[in-house]
Amino acid sequence: MDGSPVKRFIPLLLLCLVFVQAPAVSASVDIGRIGQPPTTLSDVYLRDGTAYISIDEVLGALGLRGTWDPVRHRYSFRTPAGTASIAPGSPYLRLGERFIPLDVPPRFIDGDLRVSEDFVTVRLPALLGSPIYFRNHQPREAPPADADSSLDRLFAFLLHKSKPATGGPALRAVALDPGHGGEDVGAISPRGDMEKTISLDVARRLERLLKMRLGTSVYMSRSGDYTVSAQQRLRIAANPDVDALVLLHAQGAFSPETRGVTLIVRPQEESEAGALVRGEGGSMRLARHLADSLQEKGIAVAGVMRAPLPHLGRGDLPTVLVELGYLTNPDDLARLTTPSGQEALAEALFAGLRSFAEQERKEARP
Repeated sequence: MDGSPVKRFIPLLLLCLVFVQAPAVSASVDIGRIGQPPTTLSDVYLRDGTAYISIDEVLGALGLRGTWDPVRHRYSFRTPAGTASIAPGSPYLRLGERFIPLDVPPRFIDGDLRVSEDFVTVRLPALLGSPIYFRNHQPREAPPADADSSLDRLFAFLLHKSKPATGGPALRAVALDPGHGGEDVGAISPRGDMEKTISLDVARRLERLLKMRLGTSVYMSRSGDYTVSAQQRLRIAANPDVDALVLLHAQGAFSPETRGVTLIVRPQEESEAGALVRGEGGSMRLARHLADSLQEKGIAVAGVMRAPLPHLGRGDLPTVLVELGYLTNPDDLARLTTPSGQEALAEALFAGLRSFAEQERKEARP
């Protein structure tokens, strides 16, 4: 743990509707050091249920300054605890050689790097070694307990595998979801390599192999650097000919020693009628084929695990989230950011998908 104080409940800001062309500012906060007159900041935005404030304005109100490094894509500022740095989309704050997890990553909104209220009220006091005065002028009311949230709708998204026609291809279509995109850059390496770029590069290579070698249709959640909603990511897998959904990500860790590919599947699978699928399930079988192929290519596999992640959806469609490696490990980073390394990852994933499909077809024969 990083020794931060116990979190105090801070209600979210009540903001007006956000326009696509120019998001409207509709709230303000007071911030300052204890014993000094606070500064009122009105440039506050709401995104995905979280209020974001410009890090430049936050530090300015506390008598501090930060700098943006356009090469490394990191924002740094000095604190009594040492030099701290953050990056858009990264779930970690770097303090010297330490990586401290952030509940809400910073984001670029309307041209500024912005941080959440949690960052201001919890992380900054821990870094400064002193409390910070913070007040919302328009606290946001909590939604009713029975309100239908986007997270609930996502968990309700059912991905069902349809039965292929006898004699058809072993793998009719694959849905590929390169993680992040647009303002959401994902994890960032110490030298500035972005997860959103890596996941798309590997997805494009895997897409090419599937189309060229198997003639398999491929549905991509995104084909460029733009934002995709969680529902849109799962919608590509709702096509009736999709036999597998593969989500591609990368990650970071506290220690540069942590390395390897991690494969994640749902805790359980269920049929279209809602009944639990008996046995191991298609997702776990696919994950094991992918893990075997990665290891055969000499790529370390950190493990195969089950986790209740909403973006894995529900249902019985074979679905695996592949964390391609750690941007904080030098060996993994070299593989993730070089053409040869990305090609090796794509080749291994292709081989795993092919062997999975062949095995499924063999076992389905009467």
